[in-house]
Amino acid sequence: MNSQKGILLRFLITVCMMFIGGGIFFPELIWNEDVCRGYIWEDGEQKELSLSGEELHRAVLGAEPGELEVHSLLWDAWKALWRKRSRKVTVMDSEQRSNQDAPIGVFDSGVGGLTVAREIMRQIPNEKIIYFGDTARVPYGSKSKETVTRFSRQIVRFLQTYRVKTIVVACNTASAYALEDLERETDIPIIGVVKPGAKVAADTTKNGKIGVIATEATIGSRIYSQYIKKLSPDVTIYGKACPLFVPLVEEGLWEDPVTDEIAKRYLAELIDIDIDTLILGCTHYPLIRSTVARVMGDGVTLVNPAYETARELKEMLEKQGLLNNTQARLGENKYQFYVSDGAEKFKNFANSIIKYGILSAKTINIEEY
Repeated sequence: MNSQKGILLRFLITVCMMFIGGGIFFPELIWNEDVCRGYIWEDGEQKELSLSGEELHRAVLGAEPGELEVHSLLWDAWKALWRKRSRKVTVMDSEQRSNQDAPIGVFDSGVGGLTVAREIMRQIPNEKIIYFGDTARVPYGSKSKETVTRFSRQIVRFLQTYRVKTIVVACNTASAYALEDLERETDIPIIGVVKPGAKVAADTTKNGKIGVIATEATIGSRIYSQYIKKLSPDVTIYGKACPLFVPLVEEGLWEDPVTDEIAKRYLAELIDIDIDTLILGCTHYPLIRSTVARVMGDGVTLVNPAYETARELKEMLEKQGLLNNTQARLGENKYQFYVSDGAEKFKNFANSIIKYGILSAKTINIEEY
């Protein structure tokens, strides 16, 4: 009983703080559209109770999101948290909180990895991102395995200076050439973009004919064929290198007659083979998705590994207890962008892809890492 009185007293203090502070931040109860979190004292320890916004709306208030009255929110949320206390109490120590709050590292040979970063922002919006685009050394697709692996190691070392909790290799060529070495050498989780796309393609095809368009390096590695064959041995994979797509994307020629003509030449043989599923096997390629779709026709399903990679990343973070459930503080810059050359051009390009207002991009000397 005394414990409940203490809770009520702290709640009343919170209400006062709400009116004083304008309702932006509550010391004991925090609400946003994604999660409601409250803290209680039990056995001398502060413990956290959390409730999803959807659960709060539907299970407690019987309302759909958007129908909630602000004046009733705080008390109903607190009651819901108190009810949930008997079912689930989440206790996090300072180290776990720190790990959850740490950023995700994402890297690519240039701007293509922004399609992966964009999906991460959409699907797990509370996560912070440190992005690196190796714009001085793009493209990776024509380089050797040894060179791409060396570049990737340098970038991983750079990202680790920001104490990232995981790294996404948002480049198909680097995923094909360097991922295994990076996983072996690094003590944090690292995921690539090949496996998620391969799995979806294997599940999607109806006639057993899957096409892969990618850089010369990715096609030559046969990495997609290896993964897909493990999942569906009877499927036939047809690879087609499209080396000009990356520079066309880097130059911003997404909807251009030149790009249309190049796409028709590259994709003609895949159309003749009658594939029904096509993997966009380079993270630059989703930026010309409409062109590829127009050339291939309605009968071909396009697989975008960027979307699937973000889904797999979220699942991995949840399983390892690393998912960040806390919204960024007011004014905090969640997304930081670094490149090896052409920061201003990159920033302008990125702002045309990602609608979150990229304020700046910084150039660093990646050869120092």
